[in-house]
Amino acid sequence: MTMVVGICRSFRDRALGRCFHFFPCLSDPARRSSLGLKVTLVTLHFIYAGILFLFDGDLVYKTKKEPWYTSLYLLLFFVTLVQYFITSGSSPGYVVDAMRAFNETNEVISGLESASSKNGSLDATVEGCQSGRIFQGSNSASWTKLVMDMYPPGTSIRTCICSYCNVEQPPRTKHCHDCDKCVLQFDHHCVWLGTCIGQGNHCKFWWYICEESALCLWTAILYITYLKGNISRAWWKDGIMIILLIALLISVIFLLLLLLFHSYLVMTNQTTYELVRRRRIPYLRGVPERVYPFSKGVSSNLYDFCCVGSRIYSLEPLPSAEEIEEKSRPYTCLDVLTCRCC
Repeated sequence: MTMVVGICRSFRDRALGRCFHFFPCLSDPARRSSLGLKVTLVTLHFIYAGILFLFDGDLVYKTKKEPWYTSLYLLLFFVTLVQYFITSGSSPGYVVDAMRAFNETNEVISGLESASSKNGSLDATVEGCQSGRIFQGSNSASWTKLVMDMYPPGTSIRTCICSYCNVEQPPRTKHCHDCDKCVLQFDHHCVWLGTCIGQGNHCKFWWYICEESALCLWTAILYITYLKGNISRAWWKDGIMIILLIALLISVIFLLLLLLFHSYLVMTNQTTYELVRRRRIPYLRGVPERVYPFSKGVSSNLYDFCCVGSRIYSLEPLPSAEEIEEKSRPYTCLDVLTCRCC
């Protein structure tokens, strides 16, 4: 018996060794778990859609009669999966990438300055760095000075250095232990996507949960329509559809709440981490509960989120005491007319 167990273990180890040799990403338990969750999520999408078209003959007939209806559903199905993979493969905005972009921009600026000193005057617009991103507020200063200028005077450099990756953290940055990197405007680490949600991909994440909510809601409506017309024809089909529908309705409620929650965060320029751990974050301890220190008004927050956040390393300095006091002041009719709250 012991010999049989030993042979089975040896065969298993050899098979895993060959698998890890051809697919090195599977050798990491964290990446293997993330890949497993992605496969599970995509499989569930196909199971729900496949059973619907397999059981519902009326839907197949309606597809032949009105193909546009099913085409729109399948288009949303495809777009949702594409958005899922785009979001899971996008960078959340790592501090090391921002540092590299800052250094590259400084090298370009230094080269232009030296060229202008030799050739007289030279007008140039410097845009760029890694992945086509623009670095906001860059100059010829060092990264350390840039970060320290965003904190109140007298702040120790030791309080700004990450104890895990040993880099200077700009405000609103947090080290993610799953990714083992510091993330700009860290929101949370999503296990279903296998990546962090931060400054670089928060907009993509919002669009994904929006599309996923619409897809799940539409699928639930199709399941309910099937059960209303075929509730007593085949009990085993009804049982499968009811179980799947219950799980789907729970997912719809969760996704809609998640969509509303992140919409609120976007409009107030907050992150999940800042909202949940507000009392533990040093730069938010002295801020009143109903004050949003980084908010620039709803319209500006939406513009930065949709049009700026995904293509720029925007490092926001901590607001001064005067700015906090100004934002603590209640809105008046004049503020509404002058769009202070927008």
